[in-house]
Amino acid sequence: MNNYLPLSGSPKRALIRMFYESPMTPEEIEQQSFSLIDSEIPCHRFSPAEWHVVRRMIHTAGDVALVDKIEFSRSAIESAIQALKSGKRLFVDSNMVRSGLSLERLRKVHADYSRNDISCHVSDSDVASLARASALPRSLFAVRKAKPILDGCIAVFGNSPIALMELNRLIIEDAIKPSIVVAMPVGFVHVAESKRELMSLGVPYIAVTGRRGGSPLAVSVIHALCGLAEPG
Repeated sequence: MNNYLPLSGSPKRALIRMFYESPMTPEEIEQQSFSLIDSEIPCHRFSPAEWHVVRRMIHTAGDVALVDKIEFSRSAIESAIQALKSGKRLFVDSNMVRSGLSLERLRKVHADYSRNDISCHVSDSDVASLARASALPRSLFAVRKAKPILDGCIAVFGNSPIALMELNRLIIEDAIKPSIVVAMPVGFVHVAESKRELMSLGVPYIAVTGRRGGSPLAVSVIHALCGLAEPG
């Protein structure tokens, strides 16, 4: 009999009571989650380092079907780890990504990381003015403003396909080459196309193909990469 369903004439027993009786630490919950992911996906096409990233993404999304949508360029992990260890600047396409990134995790890889090393210009007043004057998205002008730091940077996209397409243009036309591009804009317009274009340009990338993505997934990738890059 299920003790957590209401019985005739009995009050419903709150599910949290089960947790009170068998408590788990956050670390234990996370490890059990990873074990469940491993059991549901016993075979996959990823290297151990790639799987470390993919499993973190699946944990963030709560969806094992994501496994079929994640792609790595050949040198993605190595390039990303080297960039983090070197303290390369991060460019992010939304303040949600910027807020989600953990300085503590970044500093475990490179002690000098600060909030100033995570650039997001989408809310800057000059960017907003240019967007209003042109009737184009702010995200496009945010990428243009960041151009001086984009070569060699860690570029993280969890929101705007327009921003990713503008980076793609700079790669094509101005030979900009980020150390790694985390390509996870989300939506229905220009989204899949922006990722396909990036993946054809010969720069290191980690991408979620198709329409799926989002800032939490993009953040999870950077945190997973920090875990791989930590000394020891």
